[in-house]
Amino acid sequence: MSTNKGAISQFIEKYYLHFNSAALVDAAKGYEAQLKNGSKMLVSMAGAMSTAEIGKIFAEMIRQDKVQIISCTGANLEEDIMNLVAHSHYKRVPNYRDLTPQDEWDLLEKGLNRVTDTCIPEEEAFRRIQKHIVKIWKDAEANGERYLPHEYMYKLLLSGVMEEHYEIDLKDSWMYAAAEKNLPIICPGWEDSTMGNIFASYVLKGELQASTMKSGIEYMTFLADWYTENSKNGIGFFQIGGGISGDFPICVVPMLYQDMERTDTPFWSYFCQISDSTTSFGSYSGAVPNEKITWGKLDIDTPKFIIESDATIVAPLVFAYILDM
Repeated sequence: MSTNKGAISQFIEKYYLHFNSAALVDAAKGYEAQLKNGSKMLVSMAGAMSTAEIGKIFAEMIRQDKVQIISCTGANLEEDIMNLVAHSHYKRVPNYRDLTPQDEWDLLEKGLNRVTDTCIPEEEAFRRIQKHIVKIWKDAEANGERYLPHEYMYKLLLSGVMEEHYEIDLKDSWMYAAAEKNLPIICPGWEDSTMGNIFASYVLKGELQASTMKSGIEYMTFLADWYTENSKNGIGFFQIGGGISGDFPICVVPMLYQDMERTDTPFWSYFCQISDSTTSFGSYSGAVPNEKITWGKLDIDTPKFIIESDATIVAPLVFAYILDM
């Protein structure tokens, strides 16, 4: 057992010995080995990990340089900030499985948008951010400037305009930790988020131009350049959940190798996915990692791990192990 590890890590090493628990330990040790060998790590986040308050531990991963680039959905990008400015207004619904359609309608009328057992307050979360982010979008357009979605969010956080609304400790916001480091973020399909919808509404009203927001293609070209510059000692891929936040960035390797014909592009040097998606016909999120070999994403000997479990349980434990907790 590792002597430099804290109580949580020692507990994991002692009792997590088989099946998914053993895969968790193996994956965590593989992640550590990557960093020790000088590799960088991409963490991708799907689902509602920000609303699940993953920032409480993920922010520390960022501060300690345990992650070098993030890919996330537009929801995770904004929901960490929503939790920062509206935490006390969230409503937990532990009996969500028992809700009737009328119960759900009543939540809507109260401005409470439900994510499983947690309701996000529309007025305090969405509208509070909207008021400030729209000004940042319009100022950029007036100056002839264009930015990626996460860069606008960084401007929002670093400007301090929302400080009066902060309701949690700043150290528990992973987006604030990322903004302080100017950590690269890939946010594919950002349009499919509340802020993306709001931006589109301003374009429809003629108050903003679509081009003021840089596109997904520009995210991919940015990632291609970043991967090329940083892959000398390998880049690992730690995937939380499935979906576009994982599918989009992992494709940069076959794009560089096959479409750009840069045949010296290294494969991803590590792969782990936390998923509760079952392997089924045509399911990418549920596909075993070996399928990615056929797409030119992983090599034959790339360390591969899959932990079939709930990411809200597993991810904090993996991160705790990497942080020696």
